[in-house]
Formats: sequence, structure tokens, C-alpha cells
Amino acid sequence: MALDGLVISNIVYELDTALAGGHINKIYQPEADALLLGIKNNRKNYKLLISASASLPLIYLTDETPDNPMSAPNFCMLLRKYIGGGRITGVTQPGLERIIHIHIEHLDELGDLREKILIVELMGKYSNIIFCQPDLTIIDSIKHISANISSVREVLPGRTYFIADTQKKQDPFLISQEDFTGQPVLMKPMPIAKAIYTSITGISPIIAEEICCRAGIDSARSTSSLTDDEKLHLYGTFERLMDQVTGHDYRPNIVSRDGVPEEFSCTRLTCYAELDEQVYDSISDVLKNYYALKNKITRIRQKSSDLRHITGTALDRCRRKYAIQQKQMKGTEKRDKYRIYGEMINTYGYGLPVGAKVLECVNYYDGKEIKVPLDPTMTPHENSVRYFNRYAKLKRTREALTEQIADTQAEIEHLESIQTALNIASDEAGLSQVKDELTEYGYIKKHAGGGRGKARKRIKSKPFHYISSDGFHMYVGKNNYQNEELTFSVADGADWWFHAKGIPGSHVIVKTEGKELPDRTFEEAGRLAAYYSKGQENDKVEVDYIQKKYVKKTPGGRPGFVIYHTNYSMVSRTDISGIRQEE
Repeated sequence: MALDGLVISNIVYELDTALAGGHINKIYQPEADALLLGIKNNRKNYKLLISASASLPLIYLTDETPDNPMSAPNFCMLLRKYIGGGRITGVTQPGLERIIHIHIEHLDELGDLREKILIVELMGKYSNIIFCQPDLTIIDSIKHISANISSVREVLPGRTYFIADTQKKQDPFLISQEDFTGQPVLMKPMPIAKAIYTSITGISPIIAEEICCRAGIDSARSTSSLTDDEKLHLYGTFERLMDQVTGHDYRPNIVSRDGVPEEFSCTRLTCYAELDEQVYDSISDVLKNYYALKNKITRIRQKSSDLRHITGTALDRCRRKYAIQQKQMKGTEKRDKYRIYGEMINTYGYGLPVGAKVLECVNYYDGKEIKVPLDPTMTPHENSVRYFNRYAKLKRTREALTEQIADTQAEIEHLESIQTALNIASDEAGLSQVKDELTEYGYIKKHAGGGRGKARKRIKSKPFHYISSDGFHMYVGKNNYQNEELTFSVADGADWWFHAKGIPGSHVIVKTEGKELPDRTFEEAGRLAAYYSKGQENDKVEVDYIQKKYVKKTPGGRPGFVIYHTNYSMVSRTDISGIRQEE
């Protein structure tokens, strides 16, 4: 996990700098496994959020105040009794463990000065908040762990607190060169990165990868393939990283791909050099932004799952229908043969003997011999009528199928565009617009109620807004409704319009303000159109572009569907890094 010993060391340094000497004036327990401490220090108020959630353990300074229960839980009341008004004397970390000790002084009932330790363990499902005496006797904890739950360690009032050494890892500040290059680290028969993070406390898989990357050694190589010089080089790289930690030389950052956060750390992640790095002043800001973005993306994915299922089901149905229609269309290709058979019988059938099974004659359309099968129980006239009826039926079928196939193809294109919009959706308002579109076209049933004649107000969502390197405003539609509005309401005739060629995607509008667009802006707008399209996973996508005045709405077409001619085309990368996005 990214919340490793190094990140904890950065958090500890930040909290100790900001909070040491401060007084605790508020204690809340907004969740069963979370605390919020209000601390006043140096005429400034801080809010420290601590979460021992099994899925998302966290600790950071925040500006937000979560909702609190009407009555305080027992653990919260206990803390208020002992350390309400107490003074934080320091924040420490044992070794490079994912553990934080908050040392607090307070006055007891007799007015004597006492000390307590609030221990925060950020260890995934084993996370906990434990309140202890200075001798580490447990007073209470936010989670009680009995012998029935853990055979390694009980966390109950009266027990002595200790760190369970279940993995026998080395202390990164005490490990010697001999231990690192030999047993128990680089002599393990496994990939180098895994040997490092399974042997040294506080080192996550990401940091192990980073150590190998900085040393210029493939992390997937086996430890047995390392030379002595490579082992020494790895140790030197590791030692320099530890020097950064002890010297508090931190670089809080988030690395993202196309705006989606992938990892965070307190040191530069050169192993993710191809990703965008955003550096922050505070590790608390990193945690707030990283998890806020992650939660937002996860929430949007969850909320869009039903819409994805509806769209996918409808799309599968349409594709099956299209395949059947194409097969039926292929069956109508015999229609002209039946017409010719009828004509040949009318022309040459007068001399046929009664009961003839075949007519052999010259096809006057191509001059070749032709054999026309006959029903011997019918007269020549009846045989010709039979063939003309088959021809007429297949002709009517083909005419109907031509229209049906066009409708089915248009429906498939529409549903594919909605799928692309769901992939692009970045907020609930955008999802609401997609849901409105699915409802409008009958894929979602309209719910009765709300009063006759009352229309539900549509939630408005804003398009993406980018600024080109040359200062031009570029807008990207998130769905078909936005594409329609951008192209036919926002854009002027002289503005430029971009769209991925032949595949579903966003309309991209570049506002010219009467100026001529530089080549660099054309290139950036093309990249936006390529990225916000069905071809996003490809390295490059062909993009059409044209002035908006030449773009026309498809007559009777679905929202966002247009026609245009005499356009230009370019091949654009699907990488939009470096293009500035406005909020």
C-alpha cells in the first residue's frame, strides 16, 4: 500500500511540527472507527482526522468537519475525560513502522501533571487507535481485539501494548550493509523488489520498485543474478533514501495518468516517470486530494454500473438483431434470379410439353444458356406467376430490411456513443444527463408520479474546459446532450469543431474569438478529440476537423449526431498530458 513507513514518517514530521505544544480543545468520534481532534496551537486551529477503517486507514490535517452522532460513544467520552484540554508534547514513529505515537500531557483530578499516549496503527485490516499509559498499559482502544480474534496479540484494557513482530523484518535505520547484501535481504530466492519489501520494515512494494529504478536494476530479476557490485549499488541507493527520511527531505506528490491518480508518496517516484506528477506542500494535502479523487472515481463507477448494464444489454440485443437482418438481406439476393426465371417462362414457355420439369433456353440478358426449374404439376403461366411472386416478396423484404438495417445501425451507433459518454462521465450531473437520454429513447422506463404535466427538471452538467498553450478556450462534451449544445448553441460559425473519425466520441469546440488558430492549438484540440473517444485505448486516432458553420445536424437524428463534408483530417495522439484544464 502507498501509506507505507516513509509516508508515515512524513506525516509524523508534519504533525509534530504543526501540533507539538498545542492544546486539544475538541474530541469527536464521527464514525465507529474514526476520531476528529480539534487542536489549538500558535493561535491557529487544526483538525486532525484519524481513521482506523480496515479498508481506508488514514491520518491527516483537514479543514472539513464530518457529521457527528447525537451522543458520543464510550471511547470518545473516555478521551474527553483524560485528555480534553491536554497538551500535545510530541508526535513520534517507532522505527519506520506504520504506527504513530501522539504524546499528551494533562492534569488529573488532583491537578497533577500526567502523560498519556494515543497510538495510531495504520495497518490495513489490523488498524486501530489505542489509548495507553506511559508504561504502555492499555486504557482502552477504539477496537477491542480478544484472544478469540487474534492469537498473536490482545488489545484490551489492562493488557500491555506491544508491536507484534510477526514478519521478522529488519529496522531500516539499523540494517547493516552485510545484512542488506546478504541474509536476510538479497539472499532470498525471489525477485529483487520482493526481497526488499518483505525483509525491511516500512518499505512498500512501490518503494522497493523505486529503489531498484534509482539503482538502474530490473526489479523483476532474481536476487541470485545480482553481482556483488550491484548489491552494493542497491544498498547505497537504499541508504541515500533513508538519509532523505532522517533529514526530512520530503517531496509529497501524486502521480496520475490522464487525470486519474495512480499512486502517491513522500519521495519522487522515478519509476513512474511516464505519469504526470503533482507536488504538494503538505502530505495531508496529498492524502486529502488522492483519496477524494479516488473516492469520486469509484463512486461514479458504482453509480454508472446500472446504466452500463442497461446500455450493454441493449447494445447486445441490437447487434444480434443486426446480424439476423444482414443474414435475411443476403437471402434476398436471389430475387433477380426469380424475376428472370419468370420472364424466361413467359418468353419461351409456349412450346413446353405438359409435365416438363425444366426449361432450357438462352438468357437474353447475357446470351448464356439457362435452365429454369419447373413444377410439372403447374402450367407454364402458373410457374411464371410463382417466380414473379417470389421476386416481389423478396423485393418487398429487401426494401423493408434496408430501412430496418439503417435504423438498427443508427441505434447501435447511438448506444456506442452512450457507452463512450459513460466512460467519460466524471460527475453525477453528467451521469444524470446520460440517464435522461436513455429514458428519452425508451431504454429506461419512465416512472409514474410527480403530477400530471410536471416534467422532471434536468440536471445541468458543464463540459470539460481546457486552455490551449496559445490561450484559446477548448470545450469537450461529456455526452450527447452536451455535444449537441456545444456545437449548435455555444459554438459560433467561425469556431473550429473536432471529432474522432468514424467512431463515437466527444465534440471538441475551439473558440477562435475571430483569430486564426496556431498549429499547436489544432494539435492539442485533436488530442482532446482522440482521447475523449472510443479509441482512447489506442496510441493514435484519426480526427476530423472543420469550421462549425459546415457542421449540420442529422435530420431527425439523435442528439449529438451530425453530418459534414469537405473536412480536414489529422492523426492525433491520445495523450492529453500537458494540456491545461480549467475547473
